[in-house]
Amino acid sequence: MNDFAGLKALVTGGASGIGRATAELLAERGAAVAVLDLDCSTVAAPLLAHRADVTDDTSVRTAVAAAVAALGGLDVLVNNAGIGAQGTVEDHDDDEWHRVYDVNVVGMVRTTRACLPHLRASGHAAIVNTCSVAATAGLPRRALYSATKGAVLSLTLALAADHLPDGIRVTCVNPGTVDTPWVGRLLAAADDPAAERAALAARQPTGRLVTAAEVAGAVAYLASPLSGATTGTSLAVDGGMQGLRPGRGQR
Repeated sequence: MNDFAGLKALVTGGASGIGRATAELLAERGAAVAVLDLDCSTVAAPLLAHRADVTDDTSVRTAVAAAVAALGGLDVLVNNAGIGAQGTVEDHDDDEWHRVYDVNVVGMVRTTRACLPHLRASGHAAIVNTCSVAATAGLPRRALYSATKGAVLSLTLALAADHLPDGIRVTCVNPGTVDTPWVGRLLAAADDPAAERAALAARQPTGRLVTAAEVAGAVAYLASPLSGATTGTSLAVDGGMQGLRPGRGQR
């Protein structure tokens, strides 16, 4: 499948996890892809790599300009860079609230703002934001993270409305618990990693963690020109967490 042939894409947080799986899938399907990340040492051809700190506007604008110049334009932006936070509202001080919001929400704003002039020049412009089921389902010990993802969902809808006249489609994916390096570190720090992994898997009706490749597939669907009528919406990739309530006898 080469629905992205001739298109240019930029993926933030693209050196690992969901971002890396997305960047590689878009490249496989014909796109020229540039990755923005704090550490690009693991990024290999055909992906292009540019270091960027999404909490620094100058860093973002410089990296976006360099990536767009190398790609020869921009058609797709995947806002994937983000960090996690575990705990209740009592577990994080003001500085941590500001730090996580700065990465997960304002970082997305900075990148989008830098990319908009280039996306307006595209005939197939699309922005896909990585949100989370935490935006719409109350999860224990995820207060700060959930608040940022709720903001991402609202931002997605507002961007879609604002840039409809520009021909820029804006959507988001809402993953459940994904088997990523961050989740791996979370599990490694648990008293009983195996039990914690089982608990995370059990809260998804499918009985397993979501894979990064599955989320990447959803991102590609939303970003593809084949989804030209899709904007202002979210796509759940959550193993049924939001919509299903299995009864007894089911996983």
